[in-house]
Amino acid sequence: MSGAQLRRLAVAALVGATAMLLPMPAAHAATTTCDPQGSISAAGGEYTIQANEWNSSDQQCITYSSGTAWSVSTANFTLSGGAPATYPSIYKGCHWGACTSGSGLPLQVSKIASSTSSWSTTQPASGAYDVAYDLWTNSTPTTGGQPDGSEIMIWMNSRGGVGPFGQKVATASIGGLNWDVWTGRQTSWNIVSYVLQGGATSLSNLDVKALIDDSVARGVTNANHYLLDAEAGFEIWKGGQGLATTSFSFNATAGAGPLSQGRPVTASSVENASYQPANAVDGNGSTRWSSSFADGQWIQVDLGAVKQINRVVLNWEAAYARQFRVQVSNDPSFATSTDLYATGAGTGGVNTLAVSGSGRYVRLLGQTRATPYGVSLWEFQVFGS
Repeated sequence: MSGAQLRRLAVAALVGATAMLLPMPAAHAATTTCDPQGSISAAGGEYTIQANEWNSSDQQCITYSSGTAWSVSTANFTLSGGAPATYPSIYKGCHWGACTSGSGLPLQVSKIASSTSSWSTTQPASGAYDVAYDLWTNSTPTTGGQPDGSEIMIWMNSRGGVGPFGQKVATASIGGLNWDVWTGRQTSWNIVSYVLQGGATSLSNLDVKALIDDSVARGVTNANHYLLDAEAGFEIWKGGQGLATTSFSFNATAGAGPLSQGRPVTASSVENASYQPANAVDGNGSTRWSSSFADGQWIQVDLGAVKQINRVVLNWEAAYARQFRVQVSNDPSFATSTDLYATGAGTGGVNTLAVSGSGRYVRLLGQTRATPYGVSLWEFQVFGS
């Protein structure tokens, strides 16, 4: 177990130290701190490097050279299990209320148009550690303490038998890479860890948005919450000296959210009162609409005016449609309509459909069920302009 969750339980002391130390003046080359909660401003304030030693009294020093390059210059930890000794990292955004400059964060998850990261590291051949991103979401755009949304960890590599918090629930191909997916629940936030199969020492143009979207689809992250920051560093149990980041970048850009979110919605039926149509357009991947147990069930959303539509995302629950159509119309009765998409070989899961058309009303028509149940959607998202 990575111990990441236990690190969060020590946050009260961490917040107090960080509040006194941040913001810091711009760092100069070869700046070193051996303060367990020391921090160094990097790249003109665009990033912050933090020591974050919280579960050990052994000496750790981190050294910043230039740009976004830094290293663990002194460390020889000897923990054999439990929580890690430390998580030295570089971050962009707002970490427990301390914000870097010009980050574009916080940013509402539903409005993330793109998010990418490149990270190059040096990883010693000995020790016990992981090399991992840590992304935090929160129900409000600011917080000075523990975020209450989700913790999204992206494990680029690990050594010494360490593993993520929670349980392995899936393997998935996301953003062109293969991952093992682990999930769990802490006292007040969800945790998901994406563990890169085979590991790596560097990643170039990692599609972070695809991983965030997957966490929404799994009900771990709420699309209405806010991405606060992105951290990249090393959880260390044993050794640690020589771990280094040679370069790091993270970017998240805003775009329009789904045209469908929060809009009026109707459906042919509901399984029961707990599964209302509005659940499919509320931006919450843990609530859903479910129909009666019959073929030919539908759900439609009123966009309020004629819109250009270029993408539809269907996040199915286990009850999905084998044959279905996505239709558009300017008539709420759909007496006349145009198909944006049609298939007789639906597979469930998350379907991201590139479409082209215009209209005010968009309907999903589940013609033939794939299971004995009805059809059910966690989210029905329509994008465009």
